[in-house]
Amino acid sequence: MVVPDSSPNSEQAARGGMAQVVERNIQALLQRQQAEEKQKTWQDRTADAVTKFTGSMTFVLIHLVLFTGWILWNVGWLGLKPFDPSLVILAMEASVEAIFLSTFVLISQNRMAALADKRADLNLQVSLLSEHEITRLVILVREIARKMDVQEAQDPEIPELAQDVHPERVLDTIEKFQQKAEQGQQGQ
Repeated sequence: MVVPDSSPNSEQAARGGMAQVVERNIQALLQRQQAEEKQKTWQDRTADAVTKFTGSMTFVLIHLVLFTGWILWNVGWLGLKPFDPSLVILAMEASVEAIFLSTFVLISQNRMAALADKRADLNLQVSLLSEHEITRLVILVREIARKMDVQEAQDPEIPELAQDVHPERVLDTIEKFQQKAEQGQQGQ
């Protein structure tokens, strides 16, 4: 009789090599997305539905058939009396449709941009937390290395790595370099 291996590594292998924390995070993110989906207003749902439909091949095919039929009818190729011989009505219809469709797309893009900003903020916070934890680990390992008289503990980069990163200083430095680059481009 074979006894199944119940070690943590065998459980991880059974899940496809994914750690439990990764699965937990995926589930948490999916639950968050579902909650946000439920909180959408009817306007957001409508804009998303219109945008989704207008971005489909079905929409393209419907317009291809309608516009082709309209044009063929009004140039007289179908043997029917033209109702828009100059195609002005068709152009007006297309223009009005474009105005509304672009508005729906902009509404959806604004919402997606706000969601992307939230995700970027989350990513930044997680990165800052990770950086802080790594800094603490560098300090701890450096002290252990000193006690054990490990030569790498004297590396001149370690004190710099043992300092917390201040995001506002990083942003100031980025802005300073961007301004220098822009001034350099203007001077050319």
